[in-house]
Amino acid sequence: MELVDSHAHIDFPQFADDREAMLDRARAAGVSALLAIGTGPGPEKLDSALPFADRYDWIYASIGIHPHEAKQATPQHLEELSILAKHPKVIAWGEIGLDYFYDHSPRDVQHRVFRDQMALARDAKLPIIIHCRDAWADCLALIDEVWRPTGIGGILHCFTGTVGEVRRGLDAGFMISFAGNSTYPKTQHIRDAAKEVPLDRILIETDSPFLAPQPYRGKRNEPAYIAEVARTLANVRNLLPEEFAATTAANFRSFFQLVRPPDSPASIS
Repeated sequence: MELVDSHAHIDFPQFADDREAMLDRARAAGVSALLAIGTGPGPEKLDSALPFADRYDWIYASIGIHPHEAKQATPQHLEELSILAKHPKVIAWGEIGLDYFYDHSPRDVQHRVFRDQMALARDAKLPIIIHCRDAWADCLALIDEVWRPTGIGGILHCFTGTVGEVRRGLDAGFMISFAGNSTYPKTQHIRDAAKEVPLDRILIETDSPFLAPQPYRGKRNEPAYIAEVARTLANVRNLLPEEFAATTAANFRSFFQLVRPPDSPASIS
């Protein structure tokens, strides 16, 4: 299978002891491209994903301030993001959005920083990657108001919403990405949502080091495990795993207008 992990936090300290080996395992598993999410530990390190994108031709980067750290954002941070957005390997802005589950930042501050980053992403012509937890009504309303008119689209990452929210995201021009939690026995609602996404609008991700798929549940997640997400959702869509993996990989490259590196892994057993 050729696989693409559309969302992984490979800069996180959970990989400090074996990061190179982890990336080697991803390649051995068939991962031909990976989007390294650049929210890092917060605004103090906005370029956290760029060293990996600079070093590896198969790794791309995003930039952004996560809603958890919205209260730390300053005008200087936003200015720095605008500069980083010009890096040739930065292909997306995020993850950004709203999180009402943890409420690490006040909701009004989350709204303001979300709006500010959508404005900057619009200027940079970068798709946005959305983090939304327990905040769908407000998140989708802000997307409809601020982002949808741009026509740029983005990714609803680690989707856990309803079929209705899938449809609203699709209408706003978003790809829908599913993570390891789609493999859990009690998340049938996520698999039901995955059935509703047109095959050319679906992506898969690990959200490493979080949300390890069912065979590895309770362990640290890593990009090599994306194959388990592909197998689960292929079954949901009545496709062969190889067919589903190839489709989601092609969707990623098409959405971001990327060329497949010639030395990408071709297959795994």
